[in-house]
Amino acid sequence: MAISDDALMNEKEIAFQQLQEVITRCIPAGFTFGELYKMPSWYISLKDYPQGYHCKKNEPLPFLSVANQKSHIAIYHMGLYADEVLYNWFIENYEKKTGKKPDIGKSCIRFKKPSDIPFDFIGELASQMKPAGWIAIYESKYAPERLKKD
Repeated sequence: MAISDDALMNEKEIAFQQLQEVITRCIPAGFTFGELYKMPSWYISLKDYPQGYHCKKNEPLPFLSVANQKSHIAIYHMGLYADEVLYNWFIENYEKKTGKKPDIGKSCIRFKKPSDIPFDFIGELASQMKPAGWIAIYESKYAPERLKKD
């Protein structure tokens, strides 16, 4: 029996909500939850990091976002893009945990089927980097010139 579009959408919405709950439960204290770029996001607030994001100084420093796209659910994890150690940990462990290779870009992990989301492993990923670690990596790689001027 084929799954209707409505049933698949409901399954995606449930998985998307579960993904947000897992990340919220596992992400270290100090990240703020809210909306950035029209997506549920976790970031370093301007109160905690007044320098803001170098691309848009009046915006908080983004860290992790999730999106329910038409053809997939996506996780945008800036730490994977910026930290080679974390990226390698993710790649090495993802296949061990899931039996599959990840569908991944520079910072984007895509899941075409909600049933493919390894919720526990994503929670483990969310727990790997604390705000101070993210700020240190960000400043060393993406904002050194601006930081020297401030």
